[in-house]
Amino acid sequence: MSPRHSAAEAAVTRATIVDHGVARASVEGLEGLTIGTLADELGLSKAGVVGPFGSKEALQLAVLKRATEIFKADVWDPAAELPAGRKRLAAVAENWISHLTRRVFPGGCFVTTAATEWDAREGPLHDAVAAAQGRWLATLRADAEVAVRAGELPRATDPAQLAFELNGVAMSLNQMLVLFDDKKAPARARRAVKRLLGPG
Repeated sequence: MSPRHSAAEAAVTRATIVDHGVARASVEGLEGLTIGTLADELGLSKAGVVGPFGSKEALQLAVLKRATEIFKADVWDPAAELPAGRKRLAAVAENWISHLTRRVFPGGCFVTTAATEWDAREGPLHDAVAAAQGRWLATLRADAEVAVRAGELPRATDPAQLAFELNGVAMSLNQMLVLFDDKKAPARARRAVKRLLGPG
């Protein structure tokens, strides 16, 4: 077997472990990722699961990174080419609602699950979750700032507050869908976003 072929197989194995870990961690949390369970479900040895990462923590960080990439591809990327400001915020909000409603992650919003699990703890996983959430809030705030400057939102709008409230709508929607299976929740979320951003 050539080194190139071996490297390609190793990359596929690593990606498979991470993707499986994302689905499991969205339901059971990052701490719920156990090397033994992943090994059993994927038909690998424990060494075969942890080997590509070096440690359980490195695997958890890789799973978190992949989850944020999936979220970005589903929520941000389809709207990324729109002009910055209210129009893009509205598109992102709609993508976000769709993302949660379609349950792209089996356990609902991955970062919400991870944040609930790690918000009061310390260490690299706490820092990585906080950084991911911080980047997203900054992204929302930046478009809100553009919208205010362009007169697309009232001059008195606080961009940080708007980002906070949009995030709050998404977190509430996530809970209503996952905990209560509330079929009316997406419509409620859309009404809340419309109140925050105004008519299109």
